[in-house]
Amino acid sequence: MSTTKRKRKSTKNTAPTAGEGNNVKVHYKGTLNDGTVFDSSYDRNETIEFTVGSGQMIPGFDAAVNGMSVGEKKTVNLAVDEAYGERIDEAVREVPKTSFPEDFEFNTGVVVEGSINGNQVRGSIEEINEEAVIIDFNHPMAGQELNFEIELVEIGE
Repeated sequence: MSTTKRKRKSTKNTAPTAGEGNNVKVHYKGTLNDGTVFDSSYDRNETIEFTVGSGQMIPGFDAAVNGMSVGEKKTVNLAVDEAYGERIDEAVREVPKTSFPEDFEFNTGVVVEGSINGNQVRGSIEEINEEAVIIDFNHPMAGQELNFEIELVEIGE
């Protein structure tokens, strides 16, 4: 009686995967739950580059890319805490008009930049009063779930 051993073909993917510390290039399309596209690297015909695990990207996007292989595509839905976080009521502040340059034109919706306690901040003017403006320093997408279609294009060092 003879026995024949057969080699099993491995189905394990041996392609390199993105991991912490790798510089990567990705294409993506970001949508809100209603399908509205809020950003797309495809539309700009330009990938974005970042270092996985460095905090350059929102947590859920970073985590989604970690473990992907070049050419792989995936779609992820990010909860509020994996994206820009909850809206914070305390991030809406009254700022005296005297804090702005003398020739500043106050308009609602205008994005302004400055510093609070030495930290760079960006906010949107929500209301204009006689002596002050109300500025919302929340990220415009705070409080929202976000969806991303992600394609890993390149893994660097």
